[in-house]
Amino acid sequence: MKFAIISTGGKQYKATEGATLRVEKLDAKPNTKVTFDKVQLVSDGQVNKLGDPLVKGASVTATVAGQMKAKKVMVVKFHNKVRYRRTRGHRQNYTTVKIDKITI
Repeated sequence: MKFAIISTGGKQYKATEGATLRVEKLDAKPNTKVTFDKVQLVSDGQVNKLGDPLVKGASVTATVAGQMKAKKVMVVKFHNKVRYRRTRGHRQNYTTVKIDKITI
């Protein structure tokens, strides 16, 4: 089974061909191709290539499926006995990508 560990948006993701990933928001329109060049590890089932810190020549090609927002997270601040309460909501933007090809 072929897979790769990629970095995007300050996070690392395990990408396999045909998989769908939710990554941090990318500036790309739906149905466009995106290439991830920051590949830290590539495996084809037999041989593992580990980068130092990146694998040279390796890339992952994906198709953008859509731009979405996550569920709302409520942030509450509270100080006891001083009538201090603050409530705030946050919805994180993310991009859904479908992994097409892993190039070693």
